[in-house]
Amino acid sequence: MVTQGSSNQTSGLAPNVASMLCYVCTFITGIVFLVLEKNNKEVRFHAWQAIFFGIAALGIQIIVSVMGAILGAISSLLASLFSILAMLVWPVFFVLWVICLIKAYNGEHYHLPIIGPLAENQANK
Repeated sequence: MVTQGSSNQTSGLAPNVASMLCYVCTFITGIVFLVLEKNNKEVRFHAWQAIFFGIAALGIQIIVSVMGAILGAISSLLASLFSILAMLVWPVFFVLWVICLIKAYNGEHYHLPIIGPLAENQANK
């Protein structure tokens, strides 16, 4: 399924398996495969996308925690409303993570919104 650079594997894994494994621990495994795969642009794309996805998820977690603390100090009603909103954010990240795992394993070049083009630029450098 993956044709772009599939013969240049340095990790010893099939490109679709290496691409999927990039997402397992997001930025940690993304960095590992970025170091291992110097030639395969498809794996490098998924590694960069996993890194950016992990950083975005961590950043949003920090923002949600800080906003929850600030709103909790202002009003318990605002904090309650914000916590309901915050509970909806994590299932969205989980679904996106699972989609990335499945699409990478199937050899699809799936771009996440905003993050995908950034990963594509980095992979092609």
